[in-house]
Amino acid sequence: MRKGRATAILAGLALAVTACGGNAPTTSQPTESAPAASESGGAKTLEGVTLEVAAKWTGEEQKNFEQVLKAFSDKTGAKVTYASTGEDTGAYLGPRIQGGSPPDVAILPQPGLVQQYAEQKALKPLTEDVTKEIDANYTEYWKELGSADGQVYGVLIKAAHKSLVWYQSKAFEDAGVQPPTTWDELVTASQTIADSGTAPFSFCGASGWTLTDLFENVYLSSAGPEKYDQLSKHEIPWTDPSVATALEKIAQIAGKKEFVAGGTSGALQTDFPTCVTKVYGEKEAAMVIEADFVAVTAEESGAKVGEEAKYFPFPKVGDTAPVVLGGDVAVAMKDSPGAMALLQFLASKEGGEVWAKLPGYLSPNRNVSPDNYPNEMTKQLGQTIVTAGESVRYDMSDLAPSAFGGTDGKGEWKVLQDFLRDPSDVKGAQEALEAEAKKAWK
Repeated sequence: MRKGRATAILAGLALAVTACGGNAPTTSQPTESAPAASESGGAKTLEGVTLEVAAKWTGEEQKNFEQVLKAFSDKTGAKVTYASTGEDTGAYLGPRIQGGSPPDVAILPQPGLVQQYAEQKALKPLTEDVTKEIDANYTEYWKELGSADGQVYGVLIKAAHKSLVWYQSKAFEDAGVQPPTTWDELVTASQTIADSGTAPFSFCGASGWTLTDLFENVYLSSAGPEKYDQLSKHEIPWTDPSVATALEKIAQIAGKKEFVAGGTSGALQTDFPTCVTKVYGEKEAAMVIEADFVAVTAEESGAKVGEEAKYFPFPKVGDTAPVVLGGDVAVAMKDSPGAMALLQFLASKEGGEVWAKLPGYLSPNRNVSPDNYPNEMTKQLGQTIVTAGESVRYDMSDLAPSAFGGTDGKGEWKVLQDFLRDPSDVKGAQEALEAEAKKAWK
């Protein structure tokens, strides 16, 4: 993100919490082309229209999104089926696009995929009605994230606050530690927690995207926003000394066996959201480093958010207090009135407010009132974003080509998993990251 864009983000964010992530895919059968929509009494009616929507959410996150889809169905008469892509959205959608049977609407977890699919002519440009809805409710920055070559293809329907450390309050109380504000304080507190008999961290090593989130927070804070922008565009190499500094910091917590629940091998076999369950359900660890959507799994594990489940801002590693944001973009892969009607609903104040009343959601729609959100914590998270100033940045891996920043078992995900396996090999990790980046940005 170019310098100065943060102002646009701050103006466009509502106060709330988001949900994303997922595990193994569940699918429904592709639908046939939908009948055309008709107008009745000034409102669109989509009786007889069947739409398939594909997104990465499973479990409670899927159930919440399906309530939003139900609100759309109740309003329009359309029947909507849902398919989970699993964590690797590109791997799920690619074969379906090539086979000529894409879903009507897909939710992309990375703006980089918007660019990729637009180049492949796999996306349908938004209609004037949908674009007007976006212009009414979103800042220009969010609109750009759903665009390619000046054409708007997507609606950014959810945002994630990724600069948080969630902790088990009892573990902190038993160890006699307070939430740290700096990285050095985090390392010291971790040792104290380990000495008390609890592993400080539950790492979601099997879900490579969580490791990119960790790196981005450390890098943004230690290297600063300017370097972050350069690295996100591959304008500087991953062999730059600033990357070494960030990896060395991560090694301070990932490289100590007693700091990691299950050890390195256990961490690499733990996915998201299982890593959250280890903190709040099994109580094997004191902390998990991830976004606001941790709240959903924490509550599923029986922990009350704000009491047993608390969070603190990601500690400062350098001069910058990091705030990294993510988001999900809805796009149309079939040129049907039903698909466009759904995108218009998701972009609307009405659609955003339906979702905002459910747990685990943050809306980038500036007209969704904070009064819709279910608890005070969500407003506090929004305030963290507001006070971040121009240091706020979009998730680096999500801006990268999917081959580097968004593919399970490849690119940055795999290299950081290898680094978690051996945090002492900083140079080797840098060289591997640069080799993968060169291939992806070729």
